[in-house]
Amino acid sequence: MESRETCDILIIGAGFYGLYLGEYLSRHFPRVIVCERGPDALQRASYHNQARVHNGYHYPRSVLTAVRSRVNFPRFLAEFRPAIDADFQKVYAIARHGSKTSAEQYYQVMKRIGAPIDPASREISRLFDRALVEGVFQTTEYAFNSTVLKEIMLERVRRAKVDVRCQTEVVAVEPSPDGSLAVRLRGAAGETQVQAGQVFCCTYSQLNQPAAGVLRPIPLKHELTELALVAVPPELRNYGITMMDGPFFSCMSFPARQLHSLSHVRYTPHGHWYDGGPDYRPAYEIFDALPKETAYQHMVRDAARYVPLMKRCEYRGSLWEVKTLLPRSETDDSRPILFRPHYEGLRNYHLVMGGKIDTVYDVLDVMARQFGWTEL
Repeated sequence: MESRETCDILIIGAGFYGLYLGEYLSRHFPRVIVCERGPDALQRASYHNQARVHNGYHYPRSVLTAVRSRVNFPRFLAEFRPAIDADFQKVYAIARHGSKTSAEQYYQVMKRIGAPIDPASREISRLFDRALVEGVFQTTEYAFNSTVLKEIMLERVRRAKVDVRCQTEVVAVEPSPDGSLAVRLRGAAGETQVQAGQVFCCTYSQLNQPAAGVLRPIPLKHELTELALVAVPPELRNYGITMMDGPFFSCMSFPARQLHSLSHVRYTPHGHWYDGGPDYRPAYEIFDALPKETAYQHMVRDAARYVPLMKRCEYRGSLWEVKTLLPRSETDDSRPILFRPHYEGLRNYHLVMGGKIDTVYDVLDVMARQFGWTEL
């Protein structure tokens, strides 16, 4: 027999955004439920990423995104200090050929937004092949440990009395005459009908899934991506290196595994597809069906052209995930937030997506203005 219950807020997705939003909304509403189809929280995009706490350096061609990163950086550090890895020097370098930004342009943009930046020391500069690298800069940027971040957020939602339900799939969302939403859940114990005052969909790559066939999908671009995990040689252990801004690779501390991650603009994506049209399929369904053959050797070979020591990296495996972008991000490399309240006229059904972990603050600011809430 199907059980029935009510709540003020139901959030779909227990990634970082879903849990953070759940705790935040619990300050405004007494009954908040977060549903996660997977076995645990923060296991998909919140874990399978470069774990970078952005400070603006990644976005010389999107000043707005860079500035928002600068604003959010100290706020994220202060709030999640136990999850922050700051024990490395972050280095950004500009390729001499094929870059969309010159070293001087890059330096001036970073100075303009107030991001700490200095020409690299001789010790750091000699790590690079300067015949291929125009400029090398020391910066201030950190990584986060997603396992520690999950522990922090689960404790916070527990204290806030948010009801987090893993292995619980949202099967359908339908309007009710009183303006609430009828949400059908499927879990290990069977199906449950929840009457929710408002529903926030925070499922990132699955953003269009809960209302598929009912509402027009957001035209999202999805990429099958590979993040290689490596043990770097001792000379690189205390550095995070990002090569800009065309022939792009990044080798960052990955605290959750005590390794470094390696990504490459050409070899990290293994194909792409778009939501929309009559043949919509959930992104995870497509992801599960795609072959996953590592391109690590291509990544490390190209990275070693710029940083010769990279050839001594030891491959330890890969993390595969769906990376989701708004179409405009393809042109200017921006990472705008997406917030669509009452999507497609379905009252009290809201879509939420952020391109970076720290843009959760921008989402809250936009929501507070939309609904007239006081920022807490």
